[in-house]
Amino acid sequence: MRINLPTWLTLFRVALLPVMVAVFYLPFPGHNITAAIVFVLAAFTDWLDGYLARRMNLTSAFGAFLDPVADKLMVAVTLFLLVQSHPSSGWSGILMAITAAVIVGREISVSALREWMAEIGMSATVKVAFVGKLKTVMQMVALVVLIVQHEKEATALRLYHIGEGLLVIAGVLTIWSGLYYLRAAWPILRGDTPMRPRRGDDA
Repeated sequence: MRINLPTWLTLFRVALLPVMVAVFYLPFPGHNITAAIVFVLAAFTDWLDGYLARRMNLTSAFGAFLDPVADKLMVAVTLFLLVQSHPSSGWSGILMAITAAVIVGREISVSALREWMAEIGMSATVKVAFVGKLKTVMQMVALVVLIVQHEKEATALRLYHIGEGLLVIAGVLTIWSGLYYLRAAWPILRGDTPMRPRRGDDA
């Protein structure tokens, strides 16, 4: 299997994840800003690999599989870091944990839904919607703010709470986009629309 440039960028994004985790915890001045820079670099490769794949017609089955996996890993790992290092164990910490669980749960659910729809030949029914793209942008902005401001100093907490608010908005958009995909697939899930035979099934 020959790996093209967009797929190499996706693999690079996956490789950046342990780097970000290490930098996030290493006790050196500016480690939080460095971790945020690594996250932004990973997010940039997410845009760049898709752009190059479309512009240069370098799509591949492996790249199509790996790209959403890398995206979800990046978001999930970052959320786990932020929940674990949250400066408050009160309602703020609970809200952060619930929002993270909603976002990760939605990603798992929608991925499973898309996989099932692809198996029955109805993947076009659950295409990415605008609200899904808006949700992704809001998540990225919120996570960058939270990474930079995850220290426990009072001055940092002010901006941290702004990041929390942005993440809650992203969580609401996450639920909205998840319901959008569920609504698109609901006629098939309910049995109103006949399923196409799977590969290997009798036609």
